[in-house]
Amino acid sequence: MDSAPQLLIISGLSGSGKTVALHTLEDAGFYCIDNLPISMLGHLGDYLKRVPETSRRQFAVGIDARSQAEDLDHFDAILANLQEQGLHPSIVFFTAQESTLIRRFSETRRRHPLSTGSVSLAEAIRQEWDRLSVIKAEADLVIDTSTTNVHQLRELVRKRLTESPPGLSLLFQSFGFKHGVPVDADFVFDVRCLPNPHWEPELRRYTGRDPEVIAFLRDCPDVALMESQLRDFISQWIPAFERENRSYLTVAVGCTGGQHRSVYLAERLAEHFRTILGQQVKLRHRELSCA
Repeated sequence: MDSAPQLLIISGLSGSGKTVALHTLEDAGFYCIDNLPISMLGHLGDYLKRVPETSRRQFAVGIDARSQAEDLDHFDAILANLQEQGLHPSIVFFTAQESTLIRRFSETRRRHPLSTGSVSLAEAIRQEWDRLSVIKAEADLVIDTSTTNVHQLRELVRKRLTESPPGLSLLFQSFGFKHGVPVDADFVFDVRCLPNPHWEPELRRYTGRDPEVIAFLRDCPDVALMESQLRDFISQWIPAFERENRSYLTVAVGCTGGQHRSVYLAERLAEHFRTILGQQVKLRHRELSCA
């Protein structure tokens, strides 16, 4: 029996990075269609079923708030129809904080697709959020780009959507609570209770990737206990996500600044789970310039 081609549905708020994501996927060999009316998804499914396996490609479809409201209301039914056809699309939803979106539109001087003379930019963003909430509710992966620049977003899309083999893609992400909690994580673990290398003057300038900090944290019993318990917890629940046909799982580990403890533990967890899942495990340090 022929296998179905890979289909990604890319959606999200205007200004959150959907276009960058589609361009990145196109560069990676995906056949991309931007702003496809939702009502056309069923016809696309019929087409994909007829494409010979020898000539199949990966497909990505961009859907945004310009779709008709009645079509958005029937998104669940359209998605169910695709699944009945043997297609199991992965839905990726891009979002960002309202203040970030307003700043981006102001900098580029672009007009929001829902803004008019009587609808302010902030109101248009809220209307768009309401319209697209039905798609976000079905998303396999939510990506918050509030603190992500264009280059980081391209790299993140490549890691999560183009480099992962079939199966559950597991991302470990370190972050700093003082820069905000990532809203796109499935699990958030707070490790601020652990000894902080920041208060050791000779360690402050380093990160959790450097040998000096690694040695400091590796020799701390509480850090070892936290690492062991996080490993056991994640190992326990990965099979449950796989049974639900989840394609993506994001585990965020946070400390105060996102430089030392969270970086160290994210590195250790990724190293451990790569021995089990291989290339399906990804790693990102949100607060490090090299992330």
